[in-house]
Amino acid sequence: MSELEHALGSEWVISPAGGTTGEAFLAENQNEKLFLKRNSSPFLAVLSAEGIVPKLVWTKRLENGDVITAQKWLEGRVLGKREMKEDKVAKLLSKIHHSSEILHLFMRMGKMPLEPSNLLVRLINQYRGHDQVDHALIAHALEYLHKHLDQVRRQEKVVCHSDINHENWLLGEDDHLYLIDWDQAVIADPAIDLSMLLYQYVPREQWQTWLSKYGVEFDHQLHMRIQWYMIALSLSYYIWYLEKGEIDNALKWKNRLSQHKLAFC
Repeated sequence: MSELEHALGSEWVISPAGGTTGEAFLAENQNEKLFLKRNSSPFLAVLSAEGIVPKLVWTKRLENGDVITAQKWLEGRVLGKREMKEDKVAKLLSKIHHSSEILHLFMRMGKMPLEPSNLLVRLINQYRGHDQVDHALIAHALEYLHKHLDQVRRQEKVVCHSDINHENWLLGEDDHLYLIDWDQAVIADPAIDLSMLLYQYVPREQWQTWLSKYGVEFDHQLHMRIQWYMIALSLSYYIWYLEKGEIDNALKWKNRLSQHKLAFC
């Protein structure tokens, strides 16, 4: 934090802003409050211009090479789980997925699209060598993903946030909705984001209505893609949390994976 204090000056008071990485800070002086983050997403300026994240105020490069971004401190709150099924969430996610500006910038950065076949290979490599996992459950899941791979190939790719947790959705005091924390963003099938949001926050009987607000028709093909990515992501999170020793979180994702057992038959 000393580099930050040196870069901003003595009139600023800097304190940790929470989060798991320890790279986010609150900077305050007599006149304003800023949210600082070290080495955040390089397309933050475009997200700010689109009104998707709080306003970007400035960017500074520190002497050690780190890049610090400063955004306007948002006075507001995170969305509750029940609010995730509201129209404003569907409309903002649709805006993000249909933004050619965000996609073109991501591609200019050299980001390669995430193909489902590559994701499957990554999952197989992630699974290898683990003796704490439910091998039968994982084997059935991987078999399902391989069997239905052709049905999720050749889909239009967009920029996906890929961490659609309700705590990343911020509602400002002016009722403007933002989606923050873009460090995990990828170019991929939008079903990645849709699967995480729908399965976690929207009752199954409301999917068709929610997706109509998002702007697509809920048909068999879309259902297959959403289910495919939910199984893939559940498997990935299950193993990842086991590796971190977070057993409760691992069991949560194992249970979500188990809910798809009928599809494995």
